[in-house]
Amino acid sequence: MKVVILCGGLGTRLREETEFRPKPLVEIGDKPILWHIMKLYSHWGFQDFVLCLGYKGDLIRRYFLDYQNMQNDLTLHLGAVPAIKYHGSKAEQRWTVTLADTGSLTMTGGRLRRIQKYVGDSTFMVTYGDGLADVNLSDVLKFHRKHKRLATVTAVRPLSKYGILKTSVLGEVKSFREKPLASGWISAGFFLFEPGVFDYLTGDDCVLEEKPLQRLAADDQLRAYRHTGFWQPMDTFRESRLLNDLWASGKAPWRIWND
Repeated sequence: MKVVILCGGLGTRLREETEFRPKPLVEIGDKPILWHIMKLYSHWGFQDFVLCLGYKGDLIRRYFLDYQNMQNDLTLHLGAVPAIKYHGSKAEQRWTVTLADTGSLTMTGGRLRRIQKYVGDSTFMVTYGDGLADVNLSDVLKFHRKHKRLATVTAVRPLSKYGILKTSVLGEVKSFREKPLASGWISAGFFLFEPGVFDYLTGDDCVLEEKPLQRLAADDQLRAYRHTGFWQPMDTFRESRLLNDLWASGKAPWRIWND
């Protein structure tokens, strides 16, 4: 099954990093967040990736073209017919990665529309290149197949950014809750789509999160898989630091793989 990762956005809210590289290459530990996302999918057996490139996509292209040479011990045989022998075995060696230029200013729905030829007539997964979770992707797939609609979105309840006060009209504080879970559910990405979703996508300016998902919901073709575990996007420098601190602690919730 194809896993489509949206990697083309400008990442303007993380300008400290994205001025020099695309957001999916911003590192957590010594690996890009894109690598962490792909390791998550690979853990659940999904290893056929389509990356929708845009802003500074040449750097993502170069990262994968150089991957074997930069990530493995190797022996070089020099001479008229040079050869390289790689040592060790990693899960990434089973990955298939399609690098697709989807335009520098194309919107999310437009990027999906441009890679339709790589997906074909099969169910496919979609996520963003800047968010991590410990979601059970096998269970998301089972949920999707059970409801038999065109689309599934993974929903989460994030923590509120602020402490919540309950007060009287006189200003008495009756209770205080520090950053509780938000009352509503929001999209965390980690979509599953049937090919029929492409009928809801128009041109390059099509924003997946607007009319396409609204129309799918209106047509009773969208269901939400509720994920109650860890989820964290990397939209700001503070969130980048948070993810790096979790990784450095050895307790990163999304690190569910063993290799």
